[in-house]
Amino acid sequence: MEKNKIFKKGYVSTIIYIIIIIWFLLNIISLPQNCIEAAHSGLLTWFNIVIPSLLPFFITSELLIGLGFVDFIGILLEPAMSPIFNVSGKGAFPLAMSVTSGYPVGVKIISNLRKNNHITRIEAQRLLSFCSTSGPIFMIGAIATGMLNDPSLSPLIILPHYLGALTVGIIFRFYKKGKKITPYLHEQNIFKTAFKQLFKSRTKNNKSLGILLSQGVKEGINSMLVIGGFIVFYSVLVEILNSAFFLNSIIKKIISILPINTDQKTLKALITGSFEITIGCKKVVELKEVSLLCKIMMINFLIGWSGFSIHSQALSFLNETDLNSKLYVFSKFLHGSFSSLYTFFIYNFKYKDIIITSFNPNIISLETFSFPNWINTLVSSIQLEFFIIISIILYAIIIGLINTVIKVK
Repeated sequence: MEKNKIFKKGYVSTIIYIIIIIWFLLNIISLPQNCIEAAHSGLLTWFNIVIPSLLPFFITSELLIGLGFVDFIGILLEPAMSPIFNVSGKGAFPLAMSVTSGYPVGVKIISNLRKNNHITRIEAQRLLSFCSTSGPIFMIGAIATGMLNDPSLSPLIILPHYLGALTVGIIFRFYKKGKKITPYLHEQNIFKTAFKQLFKSRTKNNKSLGILLSQGVKEGINSMLVIGGFIVFYSVLVEILNSAFFLNSIIKKIISILPINTDQKTLKALITGSFEITIGCKKVVELKEVSLLCKIMMINFLIGWSGFSIHSQALSFLNETDLNSKLYVFSKFLHGSFSSLYTFFIYNFKYKDIIITSFNPNIISLETFSFPNWINTLVSSIQLEFFIIISIILYAIIIGLINTVIKVK
């Protein structure tokens, strides 16, 4: 009986998937020009922005994990990470990389750490809840400056986003709270323990720098191709949804069910943003009968939620591990909700007298390739990564010194 239920469930889901795929293909055939333009736009976004921005982070993270750097800073930063998030100090690495570089770097690094058994399954699940964030370049450049046309609103987007992530991280510290992380057995000198662990990790993974670099480049390129594929796919899907006649009728049905008053354009912007955040945020900003507070609350929810496009990229990495992808998606919903809530409080504390800004259509164009801009983005990404690594090392040294002084006393 149980087998029949499982068979029927699998049969129904297969039929649904086939119907959706056929519907998708029929829309591509019926709207060829729209789909080609959407795919072209997505491809240019990937090539002009995503590759030079994220590829250095992917390659370097592979190298640093292979060289034992993460184990080294993990010991030094454990006194800071463990009390707050109930994770080892190794969690500081994906957190710092995610906060500065954006989606989906944090998830990629956590997946690598888990695959190589640097962290436990429970620890990785806790890290996933708050180490998957947007980057400041997107929030300041694309949203505050590009769309809202007011850089002074940047803190109203950045602060709620990162506060939301940290809040979810603190909540998830209680995930399987009976399973605590196993702390390193420190000697009185934490630096001595850290260096011992560094050499131990390096001895265990005795691959040459050339092999590690080759693997890092290979993994980085493969990851970029996966991300590019999803960006193009969701660009086309969002265009199809916006062009589909039945979407408006579905939205009308939803509006009639909702207990609160909302209009069709607002709901359409949120639905679009739930798939792809950049397009969704643009549609939210273009809403005319919506207050600035409501706009930014919706924008911050969408950025925290990150959209099915980012989820698909993240899940492509998580599928190689034993981590719970449903729990990850749930944590992103919480992230978006808390970001929206923090926006309300911060806005009323400081920004309530600001006049509603107008939408700026002159966002940096991605339609044409510019080699100097591509190189500048790549160089900026490398410089930012160098700054992050130095900052992590300095912070780890400070925490280590404080810990040593406390132990001596």
